[in-house]
Amino acid sequence: MKQELPDKLKGGLIVSCQALKDEPLHSPYIMSRMAYAAMEGGAAGIRANSVEDITEIRKIVDIPIIGIVKREYKDSDVYITSTMEEVDALVACGVNIIAADGTKRTRPNGKSLDEFFSEVRAKYPDQLFMADCSNYEEGIHAACIGFDLIGTTLSGYTEYTRDSGLPNLDLMKRLVKDSGKPVIAEGGIWTPGQLKAALSTGVLAAVVGTAITRPREITKYFITGSGCRSRE
Repeated sequence: MKQELPDKLKGGLIVSCQALKDEPLHSPYIMSRMAYAAMEGGAAGIRANSVEDITEIRKIVDIPIIGIVKREYKDSDVYITSTMEEVDALVACGVNIIAADGTKRTRPNGKSLDEFFSEVRAKYPDQLFMADCSNYEEGIHAACIGFDLIGTTLSGYTEYTRDSGLPNLDLMKRLVKDSGKPVIAEGGIWTPGQLKAALSTGVLAAVVGTAITRPREITKYFITGSGCRSRE
């Protein structure tokens, strides 16, 4: 029997706690404390990257975790949970939901999304999977091939959606209406007002990352938006 979707996520805020290797906060310990702080602040769930970070986060938080592994490949632009190796590692971590790229782009080793997910679902029939999509067609297709949740995560981040305004409320509304699956709003949510607007589209929950957990980018945002002098 497939795992049930955590009730805690409904109508809530999922905080993305991630820091890549080139970022000042890159550290499993720091990400675990960031996740704990988010939980204390009222977050319904956490989205986290890498086995190392997730392992530390699971030690101190008791809210649902959406897990991913970001890894670059020379033969593909897909970098979010792109191969079975990464899925295996996330399952072993015990995350509630595994998110994977749900775009039409070819995966590493020339695999299509359909080929990849068919193998994944056959191996892990009880695991919950979320598709990180960039447009309506991808979201509907991901729902049709068996993803349990549909995310708007990559809207604006693929070559063919770069002109999409963020947060993409229209995409959220259309996927809620037509996909038949719970939708997770994600991408470009910077203010409480935008979060409220995203949740009003009928999505299950919404993810906010950069605006909460990436101080370097938040600092740049304030400096650029205010026109104040940047450190030279």
